[in-house]
Amino acid sequence: MDVDIISETENPMLHRTDVTFELVHEDATPSRLQVRDSLAAKLNKDADEVVIRKLDTKFGMRKTVGQAKVYDTADSARDVEQDHMLERNKIGAEEEAEADAEPEAEEA
Repeated sequence: MDVDIISETENPMLHRTDVTFELVHEDATPSRLQVRDSLAAKLNKDADEVVIRKLDTKFGMRKTVGQAKVYDTADSARDVEQDHMLERNKIGAEEEAEADAEPEAEEA
């Protein structure tokens, strides 16, 4: 899977960069999480700092155009992004799972 950055626009007010990218893949369209991990690796960022907003694959093509928001920190992403986008990108899921597990351990 090859990721090419088409454009980057700085957004200092929200501590992020808006990225448009093109993805060339061999098989079916990769999952949102696979794309997020590949884009994060290309930009030298942590996966929790990248939110994939849109993936668009034309029928029968092996090329996908997408839009992502790349934040300075994972906390900035949690503060700005909507809950459903955080859930889709699995950001903060680990902390919520740990927080849910702690009360159960205290009850026992």
